[in-house]
Amino acid sequence: MTEKSQRTIHVEWKRSGIGFTRRQRASVRGLGLRRLHHVVECEDTPQVRGLVSAVPHLVEIVKGARKPTPWAAIPEYTVYPKVEVVKEKAPARKARQSEEAPAAETHEAAATAKDSRAKRSKAAAKPAKADSVKAKAAEKKAPAMKKAKAAEKPAKAKTSKGKK
Repeated sequence: MTEKSQRTIHVEWKRSGIGFTRRQRASVRGLGLRRLHHVVECEDTPQVRGLVSAVPHLVEIVKGARKPTPWAAIPEYTVYPKVEVVKEKAPARKARQSEEAPAAETHEAAATAKDSRAKRSKAAAKPAKADSVKAKAAEKKAPAMKKAKAAEKPAKAKTSKGKK
């Protein structure tokens, strides 16, 4: 390969294409630029140089690739190697008994807590039951009340509207 074909240039998009013609915006996109301050590496050919010279107010040829910002080089997190956990066997039966004793106490505490919750829920359920009884009684009274109201109203005399 010749030396000319290996040459490249770096083109940076400097200014927005808003307010310019579609043709100029298409030239920027044709260079491979996607967003402002985006740098692409293109072959140094007359065609690419012609695209750059068509929109010199929007793009610029920069020397060398831009260096990444310092904060981009810092990793967001660190991956540590896995640590193997070695399980030890219980040395004697006495150790197991001492571990089981607190467990029995927690079972008793859980049972008493469960009983107290059950008592509270029963107490809370009683008023709800009374409310449902009142609601049923009100439903039964509703049709009777409608009939009584209808009887209290005086009957309107029906008048026929005729042509005079």
